[in-house]
Order: sequence, then structure tokens, then C-alpha cells
Amino acid sequence: MQADSCTYEFVLDNLFFANIDGPEVQKGKVNVVLVVKKTSRAFELNFQTDGMVWVPCDRCLDDMEQPITSTDKLLVKFGREYAEEGDNMIIIPEEEGEINVAWFMYEFVALAIPMKHVHAPGKCNKAMSSKLSKHLRTTPDEEDGFVVEEGDMLSADDGETPTDPRWDELKKILDNN
Repeated sequence: MQADSCTYEFVLDNLFFANIDGPEVQKGKVNVVLVVKKTSRAFELNFQTDGMVWVPCDRCLDDMEQPITSTDKLLVKFGREYAEEGDNMIIIPEEEGEINVAWFMYEFVALAIPMKHVHAPGKCNKAMSSKLSKHLRTTPDEEDGFVVEEGDMLSADDGETPTDPRWDELKKILDNN
């Protein structure tokens, strides 16, 4: 049996992100191409997402452009009631016969954003960078150019850090077991 398919194109802009009211992305311009294939047992939705979102820089907190791209798949079947089974399987009630893909598109965009997002070197907010430099030092071998100085962070492994005597008593219990 030959599968039928339809192609839809969406542009997710600032209005879309404002209306969807998701926490990760508030602004952006993302193109989504959705190809829907009807098979004998389900509908296969293939999303190709490409564009730009604006997210806060992890270092200076100013907005920065973050390019994103992703390819995602969603399988949709008919059933008695709505259910999400697994990461990419959705069951929708037969009597409804439709699915709103807006939230899924938003999730695919949010998941495409890298965990770490910082401006290119020299592009961060100068005022914030100067405040950070008072507490951090740079070394050439660091990837992002910032290192926490030894005195700025307490470590449980330091023998010099005094501990609360109550913890010493609890450690005795652990040592006995």
C-alpha cells in the first residue's frame, strides 16, 4: 500500500512564542516543515525545524541569537482517549480526529537549544563582564575563558574547611556501618 503524504510549512515568530507562553523561548523566528504521511496503521508526522531563537546568555544574561535545527518524528494513532505513549507516540480520540501540533513544535524548538549558550568572545555585556572579572580569572586553556578562583568556592574535599561538629557525629555513624 502506498503512503499518502501532505506537506505543511509554519513560521514560528515572536507572536507564536508569546501565545504559547513557554518558559524556555519567548522570541524567535523558526521555520518548520511538517510532512504528514498516512500509513495503514498511523499517521507519521516528520518535523524539520530550522531558525533562530533569542535566549539569555549564560554569562551576561543579555539576549543572544541561538541558531537551532532539528529533525523530529511523531506517530499519531486513533484510540478511545488521548494518551502519550513513549517519547513519540500520541493516541487521539477517534471522534475528535484532529491534533494541535503547536505545543509539539514548541517542544522541538526548546529541545534543540544547546545546554550552554554564551555570546562569542567579546560580545557579552561589558558592564556585566567587568563585574564577573572581579570574581573570575581567565586562562588561555579554558573553553569559555572563565575559571573560578580557588578561594571563591568551598569544597567538601578541602581539609582546611572547618565542619560543623554535628556532621562529625553523623560521619561516625556512617563509618561504623
